[in-house]
Amino acid sequence: MMSTHFRTAALAVAAAAAIAAPAHAQFEARSLRVSSGVTKGHPISFGITKMTQCAADKSGGKLKLVTYYDGALGNDTTASQQVRTGSLDMVLTSTAPLVGAIPQLAVFDLPFLFANEREADQVLDGPVGKSFAPKFEAAGLVNLAYWENGFRNVTNSKQAVTKWEDLQGVKMRVMQNKVFLDTFSALGSNPTPLAFSEVYSALETRTVDGQENPVALIENMKFYEVQKYLSLTRHAYSPLAVLISKKKYDTLSPQEQAVMQECAVAGQAESRRVGRAADAEVIAKLKKGGMQVNEVSPAELQRMRDKVKDVYAAQSKVIGEDVMNAVNTEIQRVRAAK
Repeated sequence: MMSTHFRTAALAVAAAAAIAAPAHAQFEARSLRVSSGVTKGHPISFGITKMTQCAADKSGGKLKLVTYYDGALGNDTTASQQVRTGSLDMVLTSTAPLVGAIPQLAVFDLPFLFANEREADQVLDGPVGKSFAPKFEAAGLVNLAYWENGFRNVTNSKQAVTKWEDLQGVKMRVMQNKVFLDTFSALGSNPTPLAFSEVYSALETRTVDGQENPVALIENMKFYEVQKYLSLTRHAYSPLAVLISKKKYDTLSPQEQAVMQECAVAGQAESRRVGRAADAEVIAKLKKGGMQVNEVSPAELQRMRDKVKDVYAAQSKVIGEDVMNAVNTEIQRVRAAK
């Protein structure tokens, strides 16, 4: 005869199984293709690993994310367009290539917008960042979370940049984005838009003299092999959008959608943690790789800010003063709360 203790334990196991079974039954076996322009080992890849494992764990192994690194499915612009049409499931891309479809996103490309990561986090993770959701959806996209590339810095093969005058005549590769074109024109350089996949070759052949990217990406893409100078200008912050096709998202059950949102946030935390902890180590590696690294004095950074202020005025017509005011108001609130 079964003991009372054994019967109780057996009933508990059965009850747990009954609860778990319907939960996992709400998930279909799915394999989502994800495009990323970075290589494995970049902080973003740690976030992707975390997001992928989270989705698998919470779906009983049914929700699988299969990531293609190194832009294997196309550059950010191409992959983003494929996600918009539904021919690709997901892409992780900086917001800059999306401004053609969502002009208001150009606000995050404005030079010297954020002073530090805290300001960026508060704006992007809060109501202001969430207010962009309808704009993403109108473009056929759902943004699951904002991750980051980090603050962008200047490299070149000519000289250290300690003041804006050092950029005069330097042929700088920039993203295919008007804010970056206008910013580097205002600083006196000759900006040249190129797809990210073409940058290393262009630097190697001296088709361009320099480029600008976060230090983790500079190290990850081995730009130190073809660039001598790294100047820590921190002139722009690069939000990274974790985008899923709205067509695909709408086919997911509410439970699957919730897991995708939750796991994107888990990946966000991991990528930020790894990236921010690694910055000093990455700069040391770049120095070891032969780069000369210099800071830019606060006074000279202010001179750069003054030099690019017309970019804000020009972009207000494109971005919209309401969006610019909302972002600026939140930044000022964060600064006042220190």
